Amino acid sequence: MPDPGLSPLQSSLPGAAAHFGTHVLAAAAARAEALALGHPQPAAGDVPTGTPAGTGTEAPVAEPAARPALPSPPPSPFGTPPVTTAAPVDAQPRVQGTAEPGPGWVLRGPTGLGTAGLSLVPRDEPPAAGPRPAPPAAAPADALIIPGLYWHPIPEPDPVRVEEVSVRIKSWALDEIQLYPEDWEGDFDGFHVGRYMVACHPDAPTVEHLMVAARLMVAENAVDDCYCEDLGGSPIGLGGRLLLAHTALDPLHSTAEYQPAWAESLHADAPRRSYRSAMEYFARLATPSQADRFRHDMARLHMGYLAEAAWDETNHVPEVWEYLVMRQFNNFRPCPTITDTVGGYELPADLHAQPAMQRVLALAGNASTIVNDLYSYTKELASPGRHMNLPVVLADRESLSEKDAYLKAVEVHNDLMRDFEAASAELAAACPVPSVLRFLKGVAVWVDGNHYWHQTNTYRYSLPDFW
Repeated sequence: MPDPGLSPLQSSLPGAAAHFGTHVLAAAAARAEALALGHPQPAAGDVPTGTPAGTGTEAPVAEPAARPALPSPPPSPFGTPPVTTAAPVDAQPRVQGTAEPGPGWVLRGPTGLGTAGLSLVPRDEPPAAGPRPAPPAAAPADALIIPGLYWHPIPEPDPVRVEEVSVRIKSWALDEIQLYPEDWEGDFDGFHVGRYMVACHPDAPTVEHLMVAARLMVAENAVDDCYCEDLGGSPIGLGGRLLLAHTALDPLHSTAEYQPAWAESLHADAPRRSYRSAMEYFARLATPSQADRFRHDMARLHMGYLAEAAWDETNHVPEVWEYLVMRQFNNFRPCPTITDTVGGYELPADLHAQPAMQRVLALAGNASTIVNDLYSYTKELASPGRHMNLPVVLADRESLSEKDAYLKAVEVHNDLMRDFEAASAELAAACPVPSVLRFLKGVAVWVDGNHYWHQTNTYRYSLPDFW
């Protein structure tokens, strides 16, 4: 696709874009019909969807025969979702890390659309023609491999950026916010924040953009560990702690008499210090709508924390569908939702709010979170207390052995991944606006980078001996 250049910081699309734009949908439908019938592309004036073959920036859409229909309204949460007919023809499970390509529009790492279409500065010359670089053939030699899991390999993250982010995030944690005591240093280093962020955001224009994501990730983990998990956390009183911490993201507006006491409270503990500082840095790069979007997703996350805590307090094991509801809120969604801020552009609020885009983000977060359930399974079983994860709930509610429950959780992940990719392909075809295509690509890259980090973080994770 043509280089979109600098994306506007504020939405400049007409109001009709809130409904995808009649002209955009008409153009997309005309192209889809013409391609299906073997006719040439519609005339100039339509929104472009691709570039000539061989440039390394081929169109991020499916082949003509497999082009999906325009997206239908999202399925009701109270009934069985309709069977989609838009699944990409090549979206088959990958066994033990083999490297078949995913859907044609889902571009992996800094290739294809990610190299020519996502530049932050206009080019004087078009990119040189040449073959598309092949993705890695498999995972790194020491990676953890879950048989049957559907995933996409990524290029190794840029080691220079990894090192720079690693040094800077540790300095922030130690010197700026006093995040952790000295005896937690090994665990902080073992988290490999730099590798995680560079893998998930290869298109970040500067290290400071990566640092925005890194600070928020570390802050979110500090709240989870210190308020919810085994580093001092407890379900008792969690709601009050989370509410006060959330005001570091969504500030209090009170009277002059009481405002100072609240402001002082933001320095009271490491989670609130980390939220306050990370949000201040984020707000410097984000637009107001991006910042408000992030606050909304963090409120979703905190609601999920509270649901899990309530079940812990009452010793309740949820039904499988109930657990998946909780995991749609207690999940990674705040991370991919900022992919445009980290990339240095903005997906306009009216397009982000579309039900089709919300479905893509929900499925991306859900699939990524089940990845965490699978890779952290043995770590959680070895920790004090009872930890809720999908294999544990499946074993209890469906009377499965530990192995069968784990394998079924792999199937659930694979279904979520295929649904995510199908929903993304539908949206890319229906609304081929440059910022939409870039955002969808960024979310897909984040999903793959998140898997890569789990798969390669042998300091934190190990796999059960089921094979």
